Amino acid sequence: MRQDTSLAAAFLSIDLGALRDNYRLLARRVGPAACAAAVKADAYGLGIARVAPVLAEAGCRQFFVAQVGEGVSLRAILGPGPSIGILNGTTPGSEAACAASDLVPVLNDSAQLDAWTRLARHLGRRLPAILQVDSGMTRFGFDPAEALALFDEPDAFAGLTLTLVMSHLACADTPEHPANAAQLAAFSAIRHRLPLVPASLAASSGIVLGPEFHFDMVRPGAALYGIAPQPGRDNPMRPVVFLRARVMQLRAVPAGTPVGYGHAGVTARDSRLATVAVGYADGFPRGTAGAAGFLAGTRLPLVGRVSMDSLVLDATDVPPGAIGPGSLVDLIGPEQGVDALAAASGTIGYEVLTRLGQRFRRTYTGA
Repeated sequence: MRQDTSLAAAFLSIDLGALRDNYRLLARRVGPAACAAAVKADAYGLGIARVAPVLAEAGCRQFFVAQVGEGVSLRAILGPGPSIGILNGTTPGSEAACAASDLVPVLNDSAQLDAWTRLARHLGRRLPAILQVDSGMTRFGFDPAEALALFDEPDAFAGLTLTLVMSHLACADTPEHPANAAQLAAFSAIRHRLPLVPASLAASSGIVLGPEFHFDMVRPGAALYGIAPQPGRDNPMRPVVFLRARVMQLRAVPAGTPVGYGHAGVTARDSRLATVAVGYADGFPRGTAGAAGFLAGTRLPLVGRVSMDSLVLDATDVPPGAIGPGSLVDLIGPEQGVDALAAASGTIGYEVLTRLGQRFRRTYTGA
């Protein structure tokens, strides 16, 4: 059961105008390659029903999700026309639903290939497919030797129309990593055997490695939602997500007061502490250390451990009378973006976004 968020004490704002600008920035950067959009996991937690139509309006014609069920839902949102690729491919028994919604499975192994070709024969028509080759990620896709052997079989893709051959970079967020060049070489060798089939290698981080990684299509996801394509470097993307939460309680305590579970925090001075209505049940990482809230430009450091439904901030530096129960504190915003919160939590921005909970009152701006 979804909570009635009209009474929520925390507020998540999603800037669809920034999302649109981010897509267009990437599309311009990679031209003449096409720019697809990854909208898996409910558009990285931001709401696929609101995000996908904005991307389509911005010119996106190729979308990717992870699972067939996501693709069926997305087809109902977008209607006919845009291509929807299923990155994980089909699970046994899902092939008919995949075809019925005009989805394009990414074929990752021989079992998926066989099932899709059998369905094409049963339906008596050609079905579109994307072929994935594992160029070094060791996750999804045909081993390069397997793929090359397939190309020597005249009926390997009987009844299918290959619309794309793709792979995925394992270390694109580390530009100097030698795996990037190795995967580029491995994928280029495969692409050489399928010169007439469009090719795709780069997602968000791969885009900034250079045009030789762009091929015919790129598949950004996280960068669309404001996450830096290269951690620790200047972020060209506009921020999309903003999180504010209400102060529920304000108390004055002396120096040396233990705070939170395990007494993990101890006040170093006489302090005013603000308990705020966001916790790890809302997706604010429990292991966060060094993060803060912000009120009118003043930093309120996190004190102690994040609880399930709350966290405690040091509000001592806020002028007296400027904060109290009901005050709104920024937890994701101009002073502390998604990437900064992720770094303070020992994780990545992708995880922060996809874990944002359903108790927030969500608003969409810039549509």
